[in-house]
Amino acid sequence: MMVIPAVDLRGGRCVRLVQGRPEAETVFSDDPVAVARSWALRGAPRLHVVDLDGAFAGSPMQTGLIGEIARSVRIPLEAGGGLRNLESVEAILAAGARWALVGTRAALDPVFLAEACRLFPGRIIVAVDASDGQVAVDGWTRRLDVQAAELARQAREAGAAELLYTDIARDGTQSGPNLASTEALARAAGLPLLASGGVGSLEDLKRLARIPGVIGAVVGRALYTGAVDLEAALAEVGAC
Repeated sequence: MMVIPAVDLRGGRCVRLVQGRPEAETVFSDDPVAVARSWALRGAPRLHVVDLDGAFAGSPMQTGLIGEIARSVRIPLEAGGGLRNLESVEAILAAGARWALVGTRAALDPVFLAEACRLFPGRIIVAVDASDGQVAVDGWTRRLDVQAAELARQAREAGAAELLYTDIARDGTQSGPNLASTEALARAAGLPLLASGGVGSLEDLKRLARIPGVIGAVVGRALYTGAVDLEAALAEVGAC
């Protein structure tokens, strides 16, 4: 299973939020490009880069910085944040991202999702952000009457490459991932699944690695605080 460092961008800095709340921000670096290089040098197989400003604004705000990050490393990026039209998806891919992360518009508009997957085959990852099984959109500020499993099935039918599942109640808390919901979604989706939210230890990663269909875990705060060592995690999880 891949261990994928998160590089979250806000105001040009590398930050982490708790449960997606902008007021609960910790700044880890003023130089996200250097952070990205560091994770790449330490063996990360890919990077997870999110434009938080774009996620809250509803349109990309840091595509240029994401392009700088992409040019600075030799590993692939999955990137998103405010990608709510086809032009934004195309722009983030043109900037150097291997995959575009689409969440809000994918959940609200199945036609858009199908068209994005058709135009950019193999390069669309659908972000299934949920709490208590319900999908959240608009930077996690609004809940829909849509179940995570339903959005996952729509993503599969549209031809998405992968899913990114985040339990937003656990994101940034290091309290442990929601293993039951992750396993249920992986089973329902029938797509490769990236798990995110709550990882706080190497044991958490080992548990995720045992779930069929989970191909990677996005880890943020635990890597930045040192609770999880990237090299050790890659070595241990690879043995699971």
